[in-house]
Amino acid sequence: MQGNKTNTGTNSHPIDAVILWVDGNDEAHFNKILSYIKDTEKLKSKKFKTRYKQVNEIEYTVKSILKFAPYIRNIFIVTDNQTPKFLTENKSKDIYKNVSIVDHGVIFEGHEEFLPIFNCRPIETSIYKIPNLAEHFIYLNDDFFIINETKPSDFFKDGLPVLRGKWLKFDKDILYKKFKKPKTGHKSIQQNAAKLVGFNKYYNFKHTPHPLRKSTFENYFKENKDVFINNIKYRFRDTSQFTPQGLANHLEIKNNSCVLKDDLQLMYFRSYKKPLLWYKIKLNIQSKQKLFLGMQSLDLCPPKILSYLLNWLEKRVS
Repeated sequence: MQGNKTNTGTNSHPIDAVILWVDGNDEAHFNKILSYIKDTEKLKSKKFKTRYKQVNEIEYTVKSILKFAPYIRNIFIVTDNQTPKFLTENKSKDIYKNVSIVDHGVIFEGHEEFLPIFNCRPIETSIYKIPNLAEHFIYLNDDFFIINETKPSDFFKDGLPVLRGKWLKFDKDILYKKFKKPKTGHKSIQQNAAKLVGFNKYYNFKHTPHPLRKSTFENYFKENKDVFINNIKYRFRDTSQFTPQGLANHLEIKNNSCVLKDDLQLMYFRSYKKPLLWYKIKLNIQSKQKLFLGMQSLDLCPPKILSYLLNWLEKRVS
């Protein structure tokens, strides 16, 4: 049931990119959260704050797409009544003519009662509703970057999504994990998606750009409206939710309509406790063999290392 396809043809169909973004430094957004959160102590935790904080890294996400994936037709940035600083400062620049802002209200049309939302799962569940979105699109977080030249077939081969990951057991089938309290993290919600499709293990994906097909979401949610509503109704993360990318991936695998690839072609940082030299070696030597870079929680990065990382990105994508 692994859905592998051996053909490697190129694609003539349009491909769009979708990025979720929030400016957690915005006082208006912070006050909006305060209106809905019950446990205000959560606001003090690094784990909670880092989901919303940003260091304007989305500028490099966009620039990396423009430079290393120039075949992308449109770049949609999904936000809650916000616009990244680099776009407001460069309104007249032709380079960003295909970059547009999509407000949450647009993709939650008909379900406005669930807004405002402070949880990426419902937003990801609804991005297929972006007006004029191509059938084939790539979904990225704002801390994903393309760092070397790509081609359409790195994401879609003969119209089928290329899924990077590996098969893993459910936590309930691993002795030392089966009694742990359910979590809302990346692996747990992938398992929820796999169970929804009927798998007894899950295809674990990492922080790379996710190739998706709009019709996969449309067809499934047309037949499973209750599943859609149950996933978009939580303003904050809940253990019962699933990752929509994971749902789409497992549907594609079940339908034998994808290509599985175990080489992630990814360099990924999620903590910044190493010496600066370590990052220099990684970025300047090992990055030559990778297509993607993920740098999670840059807002928690020490100033000296952060300065180096952002300068490296600026040079790489400019």
